[in-house]
Amino acid sequence: MDWYPLWNSLRIAAISCVLVFFLGIFAAYYAARLPRAVKGVLDVVLTLPMVLPPTVCGYFLLLLFGAKRPLGMLLARYGVKFVMTWYGGVLAAAVVAFPLMYRTARGAFESFDETLAYAGQTLGLSNTYIFWRVRMPACRQGILAGTVLAFARALGEYGATSMLIGYTPGRTATISTTVYQLWRTNDEAGAMKWVLVNLAISAMVLLAVNLLEDKQRGGRRK
Repeated sequence: MDWYPLWNSLRIAAISCVLVFFLGIFAAYYAARLPRAVKGVLDVVLTLPMVLPPTVCGYFLLLLFGAKRPLGMLLARYGVKFVMTWYGGVLAAAVVAFPLMYRTARGAFESFDETLAYAGQTLGLSNTYIFWRVRMPACRQGILAGTVLAFARALGEYGATSMLIGYTPGRTATISTTVYQLWRTNDEAGAMKWVLVNLAISAMVLLAVNLLEDKQRGGRRK
């Protein structure tokens, strides 16, 4: 059994999860501090990939980074190509996973008790110190839950990924695209093996989310 789709899926999901972790926290932190009207418009823009069909997200990515598009041709001059490459899968997975990280992190920041930050300011602590040593630890359960959900979404991504990087064995194949290709070629036994692998990983991810939620509820009771 060729395990490349598993390795490639985990690689794509892990790298995209790191990207959306920092981008989601950055966007959520500043969005939570904006006026309600501005925040509402920003929410629509940042969470749009969550409600759009993944194939539509992939189509928009092709419009931006296609080989015959201005941005795609510009990047190609520097050796960067997102179409039919595994790191194009990172881009596709990050786009569809970002809204989950953003919304979860924003909810965690909005529930933060700002008096803790004000107390740190009166002690002469910098905003950077307060953010990483006060705000982030207080919001860690929500941040961790968003990270796990973003990883799961990136791992199971199919629509945008198949549109942008397609399916090439040993190069761009992921678990999701492999399942479809094996089913399309009537290899149901092979497709079922990858389905079971995906089910096992998804079950572990959901278990991690449930444990985080239980821990967060337990902390609130205390």
